[in-house]
Amino acid sequence: MTEKVRVRFAPSPTGHLHIGGARTALFNYLYARHNNGTFILRIEDTDRSRSTDAYIEAIIEGMKWLGLDCDEGPFRQTDRFDVYRNYVDRLVKEGRAYYCYCSSEELEERRKLALATGKMPKYDGRCRNLKEPVPGEIPAVRFKMPLEGQTLVDDLIRGTVVFENKQLDDLIILRSDGTPTYNFTVVVDDVDMKITHVIRGDDHLNNTPKQIHIYKALGYSIPKFAHLPMILGSDKTRLSKRHGATSVMAYYEMGYLPDALVNYLVRLGWSYGDQEVFSREELIKYFSFENVGKAAAVFNPEKLLWLNSQYIIHAPSEKLAELVMPFLVREKIVNEGQDLDKEWLCKAIDTLKERSKTLPELASSLRYYIAEEVEYDEKAKGKFLNEKSRDLLVALKEDLASISEFSHQELEKVFKAILERHSVKLKDLAQPVRVAMTGGTESPGIFEVLEIVGKEKALKRIEKAIRTIG
Repeated sequence: MTEKVRVRFAPSPTGHLHIGGARTALFNYLYARHNNGTFILRIEDTDRSRSTDAYIEAIIEGMKWLGLDCDEGPFRQTDRFDVYRNYVDRLVKEGRAYYCYCSSEELEERRKLALATGKMPKYDGRCRNLKEPVPGEIPAVRFKMPLEGQTLVDDLIRGTVVFENKQLDDLIILRSDGTPTYNFTVVVDDVDMKITHVIRGDDHLNNTPKQIHIYKALGYSIPKFAHLPMILGSDKTRLSKRHGATSVMAYYEMGYLPDALVNYLVRLGWSYGDQEVFSREELIKYFSFENVGKAAAVFNPEKLLWLNSQYIIHAPSEKLAELVMPFLVREKIVNEGQDLDKEWLCKAIDTLKERSKTLPELASSLRYYIAEEVEYDEKAKGKFLNEKSRDLLVALKEDLASISEFSHQELEKVFKAILERHSVKLKDLAQPVRVAMTGGTESPGIFEVLEIVGKEKALKRIEKAIRTIG
């Protein structure tokens, strides 16, 4: 590649960072990193009625959480209105744009008439060749599109897409209130920021031929385009809230790991052989548009949940210890600012991460390790904390009190001796102890659980179980 790659993610701050927007940002990020290029964040906030600073912050927060660090920006279009107006003036002087005095009411009436007579509802060009201004009227400015021929869009994903120029409208580039329009600002920004590749959703494909002519009018070489397939819900309609969470930060709240979501999003439309799980380094190394499909991708929450569980299983426990802390606080398992021994917490996480699909699940499982006391599941209590297990628990309490080393090996010896003395099987002792330690019947191995709970707390819990039996 002869020129340095420069790409941009250009969201409108009219909502939180959406799954579809996040994937667009991700593909731009990966393409830039793969080619040692520049990744730019540009906020397209010209819709002042819907754009807010809070949404800008939310978009930036979502990108940071996903690890999509930009090299330049964020830039805001509202800071560049003078730049856009200067370009508009230039196009008018060069005869590539003209003043339009048609009112919105007139335009709507002509649109309805065109539809009623079977014509295309496009601007009829009546102001295109005006020689004099209309007194007392504040005009909009329209861009002159070619009236015949074809516009070819060479797309890195879709190949060549042909548009008939007679279907293109003389689009407004500056409204009568002085505000620029999307199709114009996006091109001006791409020109000024020297964008080489425009990577965006295929819902923008119909805008591309219009923008190509504006690039040409400004004397700028046409960037390369890559229009990404849409993301659909399970019913093959456009992804929306009815299909589940669509905001990126909602997945943070649900306890997904950012790398898991990144891995899942990149696989919505891109593949590399049969590989499913990728490190960030592998994604950057392998990414190319040759492996991006044309068909729409279907969002599958179950697949994302499975992928998240894989990331939790393979994540270092030290990292999980940091990630799970906010959820331990949220679930009131620990207090804000409370310190847990990191080495101990990592050992506890080691025993649970294969059983946890999300961070809240992991936090919930850690509760019986951290809490001073556990609440019994009524069914488990009735089945295992009874007269049959009382003598076994009494014997275990006495034997555990006498050992100095509370380790897996020593605990196993104690259990074995009790099983032999009382002629019972491991489950006859292990399940009552499991209920005493965790409150339920499912947990990691009983020796692991006892070792992590620790001697002092374990003896207290066994004593409580004995008292519960009565």
